[in-house]
Amino acid sequence: MKMKLNLPQMLACSLSIWLALQSTAHAAPEASDSPAAAATAAPKVLRYAFQIAETGFDPSQLSDIYSRTVTGGIFEALYRYDHLARPVQIKPLLAAGMPEISDDFRSFTIKIQPGIYFADDEAFKGKKRELTAQDFVYSLKRFADPALKSPNWSYVEEADLVGLGALRKQALDSKKPFEYDKDVAGLRALDRYTLQFKTQSARPRLIESLMVGSDLFGAMAREVVEHYGDKIAEHPVGTGPFRLAEWRRSSRIVLEKNPDYRERFYDAEATPDDAEGLALQARFKGRRIPMIDRVEIAIIEEVQPRWLSFLNAEKDLLERVPAEFISQAMPNGKVAPNLAKRGVQAFRVIGPDATLSTFNMDDPVVGGYTPDKIALRRAISLAIDVPREIRLARRGQAVQAQSPLVPHTTGYSADYRSETGDYDPARAMALLDLYGYVDADGDGWRDLPDGKPLVVIRNTQPDNASRQLDELWQKNLKAVGIKAEFKTAKWPENLKSARGGKFMIWGVGSSASQPDGVSALQRLYGPAKGGQNLSRFKLPEYDAIYERLQALPDGPEREALFLQAKRIATTYMPYKQHVHRILTDMAHPWVIGYRRALFWQDWWQYVDIDESKKPK
Repeated sequence: MKMKLNLPQMLACSLSIWLALQSTAHAAPEASDSPAAAATAAPKVLRYAFQIAETGFDPSQLSDIYSRTVTGGIFEALYRYDHLARPVQIKPLLAAGMPEISDDFRSFTIKIQPGIYFADDEAFKGKKRELTAQDFVYSLKRFADPALKSPNWSYVEEADLVGLGALRKQALDSKKPFEYDKDVAGLRALDRYTLQFKTQSARPRLIESLMVGSDLFGAMAREVVEHYGDKIAEHPVGTGPFRLAEWRRSSRIVLEKNPDYRERFYDAEATPDDAEGLALQARFKGRRIPMIDRVEIAIIEEVQPRWLSFLNAEKDLLERVPAEFISQAMPNGKVAPNLAKRGVQAFRVIGPDATLSTFNMDDPVVGGYTPDKIALRRAISLAIDVPREIRLARRGQAVQAQSPLVPHTTGYSADYRSETGDYDPARAMALLDLYGYVDADGDGWRDLPDGKPLVVIRNTQPDNASRQLDELWQKNLKAVGIKAEFKTAKWPENLKSARGGKFMIWGVGSSASQPDGVSALQRLYGPAKGGQNLSRFKLPEYDAIYERLQALPDGPEREALFLQAKRIATTYMPYKQHVHRILTDMAHPWVIGYRRALFWQDWWQYVDIDESKKPK
């Protein structure tokens, strides 16, 4: 129900909540939503920085969190996660309600809200363009188009929509353009506002994997894509609360409030035991969103300039305080007195993410499935001193990872232990000796079993954090007699190399996009090779487990399959799992309503800027 909090309703709030709001550091006078006030007030601007450059804004091409954060403010999906609810709750966004789901989890029918419009763009030739069910049909078909080589096709493919994979195969086999206008039984617009999905096998969590997440599966207008052609990544046009106003690649991104955005109001709901969330709920309930007018993003890759830009109030928010400065920012887990005096807020959580080293399974040195190749990867894993990495490079802001599964997702267990989490250089050397990785020529370095030099090459980035991790990596491998070299490039370039299989080892981070842990396991799923499966790992036994995980409802049988998948990941070691990061964000006192999102990127519309709290 859409409503605004009027004066009588405000007076009806309980005295206890009113007093709590007066005492909280977040309290600030409510800004008027009236057109007259909006016209006279100075624009509210949220300023912050990305630590890694974006790659573009075409959802079909995205696999980096930074580009997805931008598109999360521009595009909208059928459903969304509640901004405050923990555990997470799914709510309709563009959909008019929750889907009608068949008993066998193979048919999903969704009504779309009428009267929702795309942001104005020259592609529409001066006409307002209403969102329709057909826009979702087209947008999802783009992921299947072989010409686009979408790294996210594996996400859509595993939804198992009837006929979509066959349509893609037809284009591949015929080497003809993808037929967007051809009917697909599993992806249909039944009428202007009714969308239907049909799957070949049961998909109990289809709503999570394919209908939630505006950054990937938001609606696009076909005429916009065709108007801009191969420049579409520079011209994102969605139905969301913001639109792209300025973009200087790898330097500056500016988004402005979409002036044609529909009437939408803050309706986040906190759980009863969440005092901070309840205060935000009471403060903002009924406010029209977005509450800010502009978002300005700089790309600052080096940690010291990014930290200083926040300290100097050039940036309003700092996502992920750099490990190098965590002791200055949060000594003993509390906001430093000098920052607390300025009203700086801190937000800490163990992220639903992991850092990992990826081995290219197609590489002739570290890849392969024979015992000697498996032994080499496992030996490298055992040689890496992750506890030292946590203490030194990450300044204690992480916990040891034991499997591909990440916190806050199904299948993850904080009590699970495996060889993945072991640091044991003696066992590493014994494995290497056993399988013939010895110093054959007496130069002090181990050689391959055939006597050729053994050199592992790790792709890396030219930033201070990467350099610290590289130093630890080199020291650890030297201790077991393995020579390591490093190939430095910017992150987008390394991603391109990894997708093409042109690397040996690369260290990356990965964040979950949904509460189901199966998304992390896609990194080892054979058909996702070249997309989410950067390691290019392929094992029929594992693929069968992964596919069964997709079809089963949550329960003991599914948990047992998660355990099998984790054990295979440890046995073959296509990835060395390192850590789950403890994420600490900081905001100046004029940023109101921020809460770190767990699985989604669209949060700008839920925050406000209180100009009265800024220094004069």
